[in-house]
Amino acid sequence: MSTRTVSDSNDPIIENRDQLAAPMAKGEKPREQWRIGTEHEKFVYRVSDHRAPGYDEPGGIHDLLMALTRFGWEPVVEGGKVIALSGSDGTVSLEPAGQLELSGAPLENLHQTCAETGRHLKQVKEVGAELGLGFLGLGMWPDKARADLPIMPKGRYKIMLAHMPRVGSLGLDMMLRTCTIQTNLDYASEADMAQKFRVSLALQPLATALFASSPFTEGKPNGFMSYRSHIWTDTDPARTGMLPFVFEEGFGYDRYVDYMLDVPMYFVFRDGKYIDAAGQSFRDFLKGELPALPGELPRQSDWTDHLSTAFPEVRLKSFLEMRGADGGPWNRICALPALWVGLLYDQGALDAAWDLVKGWSIEEQQALRDAVPREGLCAPAPGGGTLGDLAHRVLDIAAAGLAARGEVNSMGDNEVGFLEPLRRIAKTGNSPAHDLLDRFDGEWAGDLSRIYDELSF
Repeated sequence: MSTRTVSDSNDPIIENRDQLAAPMAKGEKPREQWRIGTEHEKFVYRVSDHRAPGYDEPGGIHDLLMALTRFGWEPVVEGGKVIALSGSDGTVSLEPAGQLELSGAPLENLHQTCAETGRHLKQVKEVGAELGLGFLGLGMWPDKARADLPIMPKGRYKIMLAHMPRVGSLGLDMMLRTCTIQTNLDYASEADMAQKFRVSLALQPLATALFASSPFTEGKPNGFMSYRSHIWTDTDPARTGMLPFVFEEGFGYDRYVDYMLDVPMYFVFRDGKYIDAAGQSFRDFLKGELPALPGELPRQSDWTDHLSTAFPEVRLKSFLEMRGADGGPWNRICALPALWVGLLYDQGALDAAWDLVKGWSIEEQQALRDAVPREGLCAPAPGGGTLGDLAHRVLDIAAAGLAARGEVNSMGDNEVGFLEPLRRIAKTGNSPAHDLLDRFDGEWAGDLSRIYDELSF
């Protein structure tokens, strides 16, 4: 989630609707300027007892952040607390319960993306070894209850934690107990955005299935391949889901603005502090009638903040965010952007992917989204067969798209190899969660603590 520490008092006041579509229109870039942004979260734990460390405790989250500054990261402070780091590789930030996130820099190719990931993981492992901390890549804490987890000192989280139970039963789990990998990608025009949005939204359940790695809750199997994905179904229906309107004729920036105006607000940021506006309407804000700030009109930064508070399967800001994947090991961190870059950054691949999904009805798309959290790659796909069967076709399209890009490293290797972890998963026909459950029932003999020894970075 985004981090703000400075009020943008010089921002233009929003005086007309055209300003609301401006951030999206400004995201348009010629193909040669398209970049790849990758975000990945991981759980932080004490090696000695697998406990989630607090912010202020010795060797805890604050000390972890400060130790990372030796690598050139600069502290970002909110309310006197270091809550993030900024640097050439993007931003290191904290999720609500101390999950550590790298929001990577916009990069030209996947070789750079994987190098960035490698640098980050090397840094946190070095610091973690000194502090007695480990890092786990999964979609959900496998053994922690909500009460076991600390809360980070970020103003927006306090507001969200109070609001979540009003609108769903699992929003606190989303905030406290989950991790994800995301990819952020560019578009050339409104029409290009719309095609990419439609393809990526229809195929987001496939990404969920390929990355599903959250089959445990509080030490026991929970009946899901991706419980993280299930959590989103009961977090807040006003700001989550599949967005059927994206497939309507004429979809573009203006229609997404309408959607965002219907999404209730969380907060307004003023004078370095978050003001609680949970459940209030941005439409009222535009009229100067926001109860949290009566008589005041929104600024452009307020709208930018608001765009970050919707959580659909694919999100539009000044780029498109792919949001369907569970957290995972380092090779899947590189594989997620490979999947979406292959599908969306080559026109031939994008057209081929659209041909696969354009006949799917809204009802079929929703049925697939509903089935995937429990069934993973075994979920039935529209038109027959399973999602695992479809995965091979989609990965072939993505591989062709990556090959067409012709981005090679110093060894002459193109980007296609980054899909290999997904090829191996598709070959089994089972999501990664199946493997975790097999180990739990087999060699681990029900001892889930083994997951820390075998799956940590």
